Amino acid sequence: MNILLNGQIKGVPEGITVLGLLEILNILHQRVAVERNDEIVRKDSYGSTRVMEGDRLEVVSFMQGGCAHARLEIAN
Repeated sequence: MNILLNGQIKGVPEGITVLGLLEILNILHQRVAVERNDEIVRKDSYGSTRVMEGDRLEVVSFMQGGCAHARLEIAN
């Protein structure tokens, strides 16, 4: 199925969770925030939140030394 991940179309397996997506992308879930369809996903829900066809996800990493954040570049 296809999702929009940080502005790019990405094919992902059916039934994958947010946690599963982060794992296949080799992203440490403790160091990022995830927004799904304009709503923040709570970290304790990453394992139970299913990604659905057409979802829009933003994965951002927080920078040290302040409140700035950076959108992660996701390789296709």
